[in-house]
Amino acid sequence: ILLLGDIMKNLLVYILIFIFILGSLLIINIKKNTKTTNEFQINEYYKHQNNTRYINYRNKNPNLSIKDIIIRVNLNLDKNDYENTELTKYENKIYILANKHIFLRNDYIPNNLEKLDTSYSRDGMMLVHNAKVKLEEMINDAKKDNINIRVISSYRSYYYQMKLYNNYVISDGKKNADTYSARAGFSEHQTGLTIDVDDGITYYNDFERTDSYKWMIKNSYKYGFILRYPKNKESITRYTYESWHYRYVGIDIAKYIKKHNITFDEYYAMFIDN
Repeated sequence: ILLLGDIMKNLLVYILIFIFILGSLLIINIKKNTKTTNEFQINEYYKHQNNTRYINYRNKNPNLSIKDIIIRVNLNLDKNDYENTELTKYENKIYILANKHIFLRNDYIPNNLEKLDTSYSRDGMMLVHNAKVKLEEMINDAKKDNINIRVISSYRSYYYQMKLYNNYVISDGKKNADTYSARAGFSEHQTGLTIDVDDGITYYNDFERTDSYKWMIKNSYKYGFILRYPKNKESITRYTYESWHYRYVGIDIAKYIKKHNITFDEYYAMFIDN
């Protein structure tokens, strides 16, 4: 009986020690999370409802800055592509965003679509009026520098994009197709603000090798166009680099994006949907 009593006492001591250690670890963890939360809260792009997601994303990406963590989570980049999608709130605005988390109605057709003259594009191309005006100005100015720029793709309807994407899936597989082609409703081309270009000679996939590309990189922002899917930004845009794909966002936004070397997604998270 005495031996049993000693065993029970020792067991009780061990239990108390275990509870103490466990409690200490919990307190340390709470303090750590509280500190992390405070670091997030002082950032101007912080959203209270995303706090736990910020913490989880930081644990998986410890090398990212607090600002980058917040922006990426606000863009739902902690989610799988095409997960947690939402309908755009900015139809017919130059800052409308379509990506793998924000989609357009299947019957959405932007206002003020106008046909491009074949001196600027392939036949049948259309853009929203403001984008068309600046595009024509840009192409005309490029010609003065002996640079040729031609639009080979612009506005696409929901159903045109569906057919295009499905063909890519058939030929390349869904996983590969998703790296370079948008699913219907998630394509920027449906906004009527996006162009794919070439120089009229070189295959568009090789546009980066042309003088026209160099001119566009140097000058397109002056007319309100940005390179939409740049190099080393794939983790944010969720698309492979496309040297031929440009998006009209207006001169002010384009200048900011150029100056700060960010994507339109990041700009959107910081200034539009904040």
